[in-house]
Amino acid sequence: MPSRNARPKASKAPKAPTTDYKAIAAEWARAKQLKELESTAGNTNSSTNSAPTADDAQRAALEARRKIAFERRCFWTLGFWVWLLCMHVVGILLFTSGFLLTRLVLDERSECDNPPINPLIEWEGRGTAEGGCWHPKTFNKAVVVIIDALRYDFTVPVEDEGRAEVFHNALPFLHETSVQSPGNAFLRPFIADPPTTTLQRLKGLTTGTLPTFIDMGSNFAGTAIEEDNLLMQWKDQGKRIAHLGDDTWLSLFPGYFEPNISRAYDSFNVWDLHTVDNGVLEHIFPLLQSEQKQQWDILIGHLLGVDHAGHRYGPNHAAMTAKLQQMDTFIRDLAKEIDDDTLLVVMGDHGMDGKGDHGGESDDEVEAALWMYSKKPVFGRTRPEFTTPPETAKIRPVNQIDLVPTLALLLGIPIPYNNLGRPIEDAFAGSKGNAWDHLAAASSITSAGIRRYQASYFEARGIEQNNKPGSPASLWSDAESLVKESTKNKPWEALYKAYTAYQEETLSICKYLWARFDAPKMILGIVVMALSVIALLLYVTRDEDEDFAVLDDAELDFAENSLELQGSNAGPEVASYKNLSKSLVTSGLLSSATIGGLSLAYIKATGSEEWILAAAATAIGSMVAVVIALLHHRGIQILNIVPNTFWGWLSVVFTLSQSIGFASNSYTIWEDSISLFFLSTFGFASAITALQRPTIAERTLGVYHSVLFVILGRLASFSKLCRDEQMPYCTSTYYASANSSTSAPWQLAIPFVVFLILPSILKSFMRTSRSYEGLAPMWIGYVLRTVLFLTAVYWTLDAADNNDWLTSLPETLLKTIHVSVAQLVLAVAIVAGTTAFAWAPPCVSILTTSANNRRAQITVLGYGNANGARYLLLPINIAAACILLSKPMGGGAIAIMLWQILALAEIVDLNDVATETIGPVTLALLGNFHYFKTGHQAVLASIQWDSAFIPLMTIRYPWSPLVVALNTFAGQILACVAAPLLVLWKTSPKRKGVLESASRALGIFVAYYAVESLATMAWAGYLRRHLMLYRVFNPRFMMAAAVLLVVDLVGIAVTLLGVRTNVLAISEVFGFAD
Repeated sequence: MPSRNARPKASKAPKAPTTDYKAIAAEWARAKQLKELESTAGNTNSSTNSAPTADDAQRAALEARRKIAFERRCFWTLGFWVWLLCMHVVGILLFTSGFLLTRLVLDERSECDNPPINPLIEWEGRGTAEGGCWHPKTFNKAVVVIIDALRYDFTVPVEDEGRAEVFHNALPFLHETSVQSPGNAFLRPFIADPPTTTLQRLKGLTTGTLPTFIDMGSNFAGTAIEEDNLLMQWKDQGKRIAHLGDDTWLSLFPGYFEPNISRAYDSFNVWDLHTVDNGVLEHIFPLLQSEQKQQWDILIGHLLGVDHAGHRYGPNHAAMTAKLQQMDTFIRDLAKEIDDDTLLVVMGDHGMDGKGDHGGESDDEVEAALWMYSKKPVFGRTRPEFTTPPETAKIRPVNQIDLVPTLALLLGIPIPYNNLGRPIEDAFAGSKGNAWDHLAAASSITSAGIRRYQASYFEARGIEQNNKPGSPASLWSDAESLVKESTKNKPWEALYKAYTAYQEETLSICKYLWARFDAPKMILGIVVMALSVIALLLYVTRDEDEDFAVLDDAELDFAENSLELQGSNAGPEVASYKNLSKSLVTSGLLSSATIGGLSLAYIKATGSEEWILAAAATAIGSMVAVVIALLHHRGIQILNIVPNTFWGWLSVVFTLSQSIGFASNSYTIWEDSISLFFLSTFGFASAITALQRPTIAERTLGVYHSVLFVILGRLASFSKLCRDEQMPYCTSTYYASANSSTSAPWQLAIPFVVFLILPSILKSFMRTSRSYEGLAPMWIGYVLRTVLFLTAVYWTLDAADNNDWLTSLPETLLKTIHVSVAQLVLAVAIVAGTTAFAWAPPCVSILTTSANNRRAQITVLGYGNANGARYLLLPINIAAACILLSKPMGGGAIAIMLWQILALAEIVDLNDVATETIGPVTLALLGNFHYFKTGHQAVLASIQWDSAFIPLMTIRYPWSPLVVALNTFAGQILACVAAPLLVLWKTSPKRKGVLESASRALGIFVAYYAVESLATMAWAGYLRRHLMLYRVFNPRFMMAAAVLLVVDLVGIAVTLLGVRTNVLAISEVFGFAD
C-alpha cells in the first residue's frame, strides 16, 4: 500500500498551476495596503453604509459558486468510483468464466426402442414401456420421497446411550426393515456431489450428471432442466407425475406435473418447520387410496422439515428429534399403504454440517441416506455381511447419480442420455443375492449408454479418446471380449465386474474433463484486476495540493476568502486535486467508448459471441488511459507508490502478508486467528509511537487507546465459529454448541449489555471534543438506546420461540410480535436514521459569556470536531441495523467493532497519521476480523440464511437478499461506512479537501480488498489442481470477490453520499471551506 509523507518532497519538481498559500498571503498583504491608502484619502463617505449589503451579496454569491463547484466534484468523484466498480466486475467475471467449472449440455435423448446396445438377456415385452424398454420392468409405479437434508447417521441406531446424540434412534424404521427384510428393503449411504444445495442435487438425481460449481448461484433462481432426465422419459412413456412439497421442482420441471393433484409449497422459509411437511402428509395418503391411485404413475413428495430444523436449531436439538420421529411414523404408514406393484424410495438430497447448514463438501454435508422398499421380495445382497446396513457412510456408499439408471431400469424406461451413474447392486441382485445375469445385463446397458454419451461429448468438444491400457476404451474392449468368449454360459459375475470397472474409470475421466479451466480468460481476469489495483494505488498517492488542502490556517483561509470576495484576478488557479476525478473519468470513458466501439464492430463483423473478451479489451484500454492520466495529471512516477515511512511499510506488510498467505491452505483455514495477530501488532506499534508524543496527555491517551484497541480485539475473539478443517483444535462459541444454530440462554445477556453501555461509550468519545451537542444527545442517548433495547427484546422473544418458553402464546403470534419488533428497529435505524442524518445540523452549540460588562465572548462548542462528530451518526445507524441482524454474539462483536473504530480514529489523530495509509488498512483488517466474529467463515455453509426471516415472515425480493448480505458482510460494511471518519475526526468546518480526503481514505480501504481479491484469484488459478481447491481456495476467492463488490457498492451508495450530505450540512452553518 502506498504512503507518502504529508510534507512536500524537496526533490519533486514544482508543478504549475499550484495553490500556493504564500502567494495568497502576499496578495492579501498587497490588497490590505491598497485598502488602507483608500481609507486615508477619505474615499469612504458614501460607501460605508452600503458595504455590509454588498459584502453579504458577495458572500452569498461566493457560497453559491463553491456549492456548485462542490456538487460537480461530488459528481465526478462518484463517477470515478462507478467506473472502478465496473472494472472490478469485468475482472471478476473474466476470471470466473475461465475458472468455475462448466459442462457442455448435449441435446440428445434416449429412446425406448433404440437401446445403445443389444441387451444381454431376453424378456417378454422387450423394447416397450409395458415390458421394459432396455431391461425387464420390475415396478409399474413409484413413490419417491425426498426428506431434505436426511443425513445418513440420522438413520443408523446407536445402542450405547452415552454415545448417542439427540438425533440418534429417532428414525429407526429404515434400518429395521433393511435388517429384518433384506429382500424387501435396503439402506445405503447416498453420497452427494458438491455443491450440496438442493437445486443442484435435484439436477444430479434426475439427469445422472455431475454438477458444475458455476451452477451454484442459481440455487435461488432455478431454471428449467432441458437435458434428458427421468421426468422427461416418464412423460415420453405416457407416465403421469404428481408432485407434493418443495416448489423447487416446479422451476426445474414446469408443466410436468398433474395440475389437479399436485401441491407445491414455498421452500425458503427456514423458520417454518411444519407447513410443507404437513401439506405433503395431508395430500399423499389420499392419493394412495384405490379411488385416486389411477390418477398417477409417479408420486414425488419432497419434505423440508428436517432441513429447516437443521438451519434453525442445528441437528442436536429437540426439534430435530421430533421432526425425525414424525418422518419415521410417516414412512411406516407409507410402507403399509403401497401395493406390490409400487416401489417406495426414501432419500436425502444432501446432509448437513454440525450447525445444520449445507452447501459445501464436508463429509456431513455430502453423506445422505437412500432407502428402497418393495412389498414383494426383489432386492438382495451379493454377500451375507452386506445384509446389515453400513455403520458409517464410509462403507459401501452409493453415488447419488446411481439412482438415475436404477430407477429407469426398475420402472422400464430408457436411461437418460447424459447419465454417468451405474445401477445400484442391491436393486438387481435378486432376493437370493445371486442374480448375476440381471446385474450384468443392467450394468451392460448402462455402460453402453455411458459410452455413447462419452463419444458424443468427445466429438462435440473435439477431444481425442485414449486407447491406452486402463483407459475406458480398453476396459470396454475387455468387457466385450468376455461377452464374445461364451454364447451360452456367460461369466455373468465377471461381466458385471468388468462393466463396473469401465463405469468407474469413465466417471473419473468425466470429472477430470469438467475440471478443465480456460487459462486465457483466467489470465485476462487477473490482468484486469491487477490494472485496477495499480490505478487505485496511483489514485491514493498524495500530491502537494492535497497536502496543502489539509492545512488548517485561519489567517490564510481568511485571506483567500477576502481575495475571492474582492474579485482579485491575481489569485491562484484551481487546485489540481479538485479536477482529478473529472480528468480520470473523462479519460476512462473516452477510451472505453473508442475500444468498446471497435470491439463491438469486430464481434458484429465476425459473428463471434465472445462478449466477455470484448469487455476485457474495453476494460484494459480504459484502465491504461486512466493510469496514463494519473501519471500525467499529477506528475508522479510509479516509484511514488513505494512507502517512505514506518506506517506506510507496516501497511504494505499487513497487505502483502495476507495476500501471500492465501497460497497456503492452513493459513486460509486459520485466517480468523491470524487477523487478530495483525490487529494486535498495530495496537502495539501505535502504543510505542504514542510514547514519542510531546505532551504527557497525548502520550497517556495514545497508549490508552492503543491498549484498549488490542483488548477489545481479544474480547471479540471469544466469539468464534469453527470450520470443519479447524477441528478438533477449535471450539465454537457463536452458537449454543458446535451442533446448534441457536444461541445459548446466557448469550441473551449480550444485547442487554450492549444496550446499557454502547450509548455511554459513544457519548464519552464525543464529550472529549465537546461534540456531544446538537442532535447527538437525543439520537444517541434516547433513540439509539431504545433501538438497542428493542433489539435485546427481539432476541429474547426469539429464544422464547426456539425453546418453547411461552407455550401459552400461539407460535404464529409470537413470530408476528418479534418480526414487528425487528421491523420497527430497522425503520428507526435505517429510515429515520437516514432522514435524521440528512437534516441534522452540526453537533455544535453556541456558548456566550460576558465578564465585568465587557464585550461578550462567543464559544462554539464542538467546533474542532464538527466534521467527524456529525458524520459519526451514519456509522452508528448502520451498526444499529447490523446488531439486530446478527445473533447475540454477533451483535456484541459489532458493538465492540464500533468501539474499536472510535479508538482507531483517536489513535490516528493522536499519532498524527491521518495522511498515512495505516488507518484505512487497519480498518479493512478490522472489517475482515469481525466478519469471522459474527459467525462466518470463508465457506458457503456459514451463510446464515435464517437471518432473512428476522424482519420478514417470508421471502421477499429484494429485501431478503439485502438482509442476508447485511448479516454476512456486516463487518466490512460498517468498516466501509466508517472509512471517512479516520480523516474527518477532530477536524473543523474549515478543513479543505474533505471530499477528496474521504475519497482517498476510501480508496486505500478498497485497495486492501482489491489486493486480497487479486491474490485469492491468482492463487486459486495457480493451485487449480490442488486437492483443497474447492474446499479452501475457491470459497476464499469467492468471498474476496463478493467483499470487494460489496465495499465498492457501499462506498458509492452510502459512504461518499454520506460525506456529501455531511459537507453540505456543515457548510449550511459555517460556509464552504473550498
